[in-house]
Amino acid sequence: MTDSHETSHLSSVQLQSLRQDLQEQLEQRRGHLLGLRAQEQDSSGADGTWQELLVSISAAERAIGELSQAFDRLAAGTYGRCVHCESAIPFERLKVRPLARTCIDCQRRHEAA
Repeated sequence: MTDSHETSHLSSVQLQSLRQDLQEQLEQRRGHLLGLRAQEQDSSGADGTWQELLVSISAAERAIGELSQAFDRLAAGTYGRCVHCESAIPFERLKVRPLARTCIDCQRRHEAA
């Protein structure tokens, strides 16, 4: 078995593609959060949309945090490894779901529990 801190199952081209996808998502989420913050400043909080706005802000902040963690895993060399069993997460899964932290088997076990 290879060292769990290696992402050798991903080529440098694949890693660059995933890094670019993550960067685009991060920029999009940050822009969305800025827009939500502007709405928060402009809103009086009197109508029923205030709670929805707060929920949206919280979700945007959480998404930015998850993206930041993915960049941390890229820097640490652990991106693309399952956090439970440390097996390689296939590029195809990461391309569809760049924030995936588990392999399919562990994800299925988690969902069945």
